[in-house]
Amino acid sequence: MDSRLGVVVLALVLLTVLPAAARAQEAAKVTGSVRLSDERSLTRWAHPVQRSPIRTRPSSDAKPIVSTHMRTEDGFPEVYLALRSWDNPDSHHGHAGTQTWIEVRIPMRPNGRKGWVRESALGPLYRVTTHLVVDRSKQHATLFKAGRKIWDEPVGVGKSSTPTPPGNFWIREKFKISDGGGPYGPFAFGTSDYSVLSDWPGGGVIGIHGTDEPALIPGRPSHGCIRVRNGDLRHLWRKLPVGTPVTIR
Repeated sequence: MDSRLGVVVLALVLLTVLPAAARAQEAAKVTGSVRLSDERSLTRWAHPVQRSPIRTRPSSDAKPIVSTHMRTEDGFPEVYLALRSWDNPDSHHGHAGTQTWIEVRIPMRPNGRKGWVRESALGPLYRVTTHLVVDRSKQHATLFKAGRKIWDEPVGVGKSSTPTPPGNFWIREKFKISDGGGPYGPFAFGTSDYSVLSDWPGGGVIGIHGTDEPALIPGRPSHGCIRVRNGDLRHLWRKLPVGTPVTIR
């Protein structure tokens, strides 16, 4: 085969197999945008204040991915991580003047989606300096604040048939559990990580919660959720705020 033809064929194959989501993310890079979060030592997040399209680029003409939604699966105010901002002189559809757009991480399937939404669709930007890292191979989790380790404990993760999906996520909700001695322990955090199956009621959402089987930690006892021994979880509860980025590797 001619080498040039081979290159063309290979490029066509790659375009075919490359996930549409990945291509969309590549197209969403915008020159001149301002970074709002590094997702390590400083992260900004917001609750939505209205339903609005999240688009592939910061333009009202860009393709919509999904619309903002107001509540998590558990009924708490939804949380969007704010990654970058960009001012666009946009006069389409009656929106005269400069429009500010925010690039956000989107809590949806497939994991890892990002898009641009008008700033007016979001409430005030809050700041956190925490970052939780979960190491699946070591069954260990570490919480950092402004780059300094403040919590470091063993955890349980998903078994090989129902693994905890890796990637960049965040804490969307935290709440107390009435039956503190039950299978979820005294507290729980809901993340933006989605799996085929999880220990969470209704399935799908990866939670961080306690356990009534502490002897299984560290280990791989779950259907995807991250289990923490109840005593360790009580310390984590005080240190881990909503909006904290979560890296699962």
